[in-house]
Order: sequence, then structure tokens, then C-alpha cells
Amino acid sequence: MLGMRDATFRRRGGNVEAAQPVVASNGSRMKGHDPGTYGTKVGADYDLLYPGDPLETEAAVAALDTLARTGTGGGSILEFGIGTGRLALPLLERGLTVAGIEASETMIAQLRAKPRGDEIEVVAGDFLRALVEGQFSVVLLGFNGIFGPADRDAQIACFRNAARHLEPGGCFVIETFVLRPEQLHGGWWVLPRFVGDEHVELQVCRYDTATHVLERTMVHLRPDGLRFVKLADRYAWPGELDLMARAAGLRLRFRNGGWRGEPFGPSSSTHVSVYERADSVSTG
Repeated sequence: MLGMRDATFRRRGGNVEAAQPVVASNGSRMKGHDPGTYGTKVGADYDLLYPGDPLETEAAVAALDTLARTGTGGGSILEFGIGTGRLALPLLERGLTVAGIEASETMIAQLRAKPRGDEIEVVAGDFLRALVEGQFSVVLLGFNGIFGPADRDAQIACFRNAARHLEPGGCFVIETFVLRPEQLHGGWWVLPRFVGDEHVELQVCRYDTATHVLERTMVHLRPDGLRFVKLADRYAWPGELDLMARAAGLRLRFRNGGWRGEPFGPSSSTHVSVYERADSVSTG
């Protein structure tokens, strides 16, 4: 018989600790909480639920390596929400200096248990305001992490914290999905995010255009049972992210439709956006 485990949490990210609940027009609530909640509840199973291949890890690592080596500091990366090291460890293997900020002690423990995991400096804290000593060629916030903070002010705070960690000529890299027009009707819709031989993930989603709250329940089907992961994110369109960047003294250098440099256009389902200091000489 299939077992069932139920966990309710949001994607790891920097939620303002004193944030007030946000009530969407459909009655759902987006609550402020400890930013480590996500990792505490899912950290032990994170690598199982989110294997590297479907997330285009190799392409992401190659692109980040190239960006880091074009900086003035010889190649260094700071990852916001470093998690279990899906990107950080392969980047370290390429000879880059890698550091991270992570709110979940469970995630950090998973990273430390892996080969070379103890070589990466990790600051335990909220990436909205936690500081890591030094400046970096690249600051990274991948896998939709910018949607984690509870409101626009908190998301702008994330951009500002990234900006203060950038070396001259450095860049802030964000990776997110893009909602499609048919997903904006306010009702529930189902997306098969990953289909494998022994692992299927279905996302049951609803987006509130009035509040930008995106509710998602990830249903993981595996031979050992079911796993339910409930998220409530503050979605932002690419143009909104560009305005947040401007508020933080950054500007868009370039935007691609994925880690392989695909052009970004009307049919793109994801984007990788690269921001630089507004007073820098653009290299894009």
C-alpha cells in the first residue's frame, strides 16, 4: 500500500519575519514565517524530490562558470538559498570560490555531509539581509527563489542585498518560470512538471491576479508513496523584476529563455535574468 506524508510549507527564501498575512481574493492566505521552514521540513528529502537532471544542472553550472570568470575577481559565486549544494558543489569542482546563505540548518547539514561540502562557506540566515564577507563575481538566486519573499518590499530587499555583495563588474542572476496566459484565469490548473520511470511530479496551481499570490501543491508520486508539498509564492513578472532591480541600483544586462542561452520571447516558459550595477560599464 502506498504511504502518504503531508507537509505544508513554502519554498525556501527570505520572508520578512514580521510580515502580515496576505489574503488573496479567493480567500487564501500567504503568511510570514521563519525563512528556514521550507528546508526544515523538506531538507532531508530534497535531493530525492528534486534530482539534478530535470533542473538542467549541467547547463546552469556551465553558464554560471562563464559569468563568474568574466568578473574582475577571478571567479567567485555567492548563492542565496544554497540548499544542499545542487549547483554549489559542481561549481566548486570547476575551481570557483563558492559561498552561500541558507536559512535552514537541515539543508546546511545535508550539504556538509557531501564530499567537499565542508569547503564551502555558508552563513546561516535570511538572504534578505544576511551578509557574507567579501564581494563576488556572481550572486545567484535560482529555482524561483525570488518568489519566496512575502511582498514587493521584501523582494527589493533581496536585490539590495545582492547588490551589496557584488564586486565591480559582477552580476546578480535570477532563474524563474514564467506563467502562461492560459494559467491566469483564477481557477485551478494542473502541470506535469516532471515525468520519470519512478517519479512523477504534478503541480496543482492557482494564481490570483489581484495579489500576485501563486498557490501550488506539488504532488510527488514515487514507488515508496506520495508526498505533498504546498507553496504560496509572491509571483513577479520579468518586467516587475527589472523595476525591483532599478530600485536597488541595478539594471538588466541581458535575459535568456534558459540556461543554454535560448532567446527569451513570448513563448518562453522560463527566464534567466542577469543584472549588473546601474553605474557599471555593461559587458552584455
